[in-house]
Amino acid sequence: MKSLRKMMRLAPVAAFLFLPCGMGTQGQDPPAPPPPAPAPPGQEKTPPSPSHSQTTITTTTAIVVVPVTVKDRNGNLVADVKRDEFRVFEDGVEQEIRRMETDTMPISMVVLIDNDLKQKDMEQVEPSLVSIVAGLSVNDEAFVCRFDQFFHEGKGFTKNQDVLITELKRTQLSSRTSAPAPGDPFNGPTINNIPAPGAPDTTGNASLRAIKGQPTKALDDAVYDAAMLLKDRDSRKRRKVILLISDGQNGPKFNTHKYDEVREELLRQGIAVYCVATGSSYFDRKFNRLVSYSRDTGGDIYYGAKQVSFSEFYSRITEEARNQYTLIYSPRGDSKIDYHTIEVRVKRPDLTVLAREGYYGGTLANAQ
Repeated sequence: MKSLRKMMRLAPVAAFLFLPCGMGTQGQDPPAPPPPAPAPPGQEKTPPSPSHSQTTITTTTAIVVVPVTVKDRNGNLVADVKRDEFRVFEDGVEQEIRRMETDTMPISMVVLIDNDLKQKDMEQVEPSLVSIVAGLSVNDEAFVCRFDQFFHEGKGFTKNQDVLITELKRTQLSSRTSAPAPGDPFNGPTINNIPAPGAPDTTGNASLRAIKGQPTKALDDAVYDAAMLLKDRDSRKRRKVILLISDGQNGPKFNTHKYDEVREELLRQGIAVYCVATGSSYFDRKFNRLVSYSRDTGGDIYYGAKQVSFSEFYSRITEEARNQYTLIYSPRGDSKIDYHTIEVRVKRPDLTVLAREGYYGGTLANAQ
């Protein structure tokens, strides 16, 4: 009997000892797994970067920037034209003007002086050259160069007006330099006392040289070389200008670069050519290079009949170049065409508009 009672008291204890282990931990979190063993040196794994839930898409829109000058019938600048008064056509298709800017911009200018003028023209031009500085602001920069059959590069761009005055005075003196007579052993070869093609002209005579009645000046090459000097100037921050003082005479056989090539380079760089024509070129103005360069690039041309007028023209040119409207549009048309024509009109009557006549794709069109 005692053994039976003793066995009944021990039964619950035995039952408890044989319960599954999971029942004793019901309602508690399972223990954390042991940390992974460290990787051998040099084989550590970089944790994966988190994936982006959104993808950024960047788009670019081509824009064309067109500087524009507007004048009244008296040749004075008109400064109150509104954006909705302008109309822009590209390849004959009207464009929507996205915005218009009227901020003045500093100028980067190459002063390109004809060093082979007739005596009468030279006497009018030379005393006027120093007055070019009067039209420049403290933020403008200029590079003084000369040309005849060859391009004579100056000392570089400078904003220092005293330096510019000195260079312009030296330019005056250089056209009167005395040199030994043709045929001197230190001079180049000559033909009939005229420098042979390709030989330096050191005769000191400022009158127009000619071979068989044809001018020997390389005007196209000079404009091209001047454009190369402006190539590294930022057209988004500065107006790039060539001030060409010449009679417009040009010897095609003495130019390496043809007009179309020079014009393309000017348009690709956004350079405007402003011309001051000497008195002898007045009657040939419809046929010379000066008109073509100024018209095609959105510049302007002035005809000098006397010395005082030259000084006035320089100031008017710098004022024009600095104070232009800037029209900006996104072109609508065939983007596969390399060259695009541009025409700018103003709705207001009796006004003259000066703007470049075209641009080359991928040059004046910027991404924005």
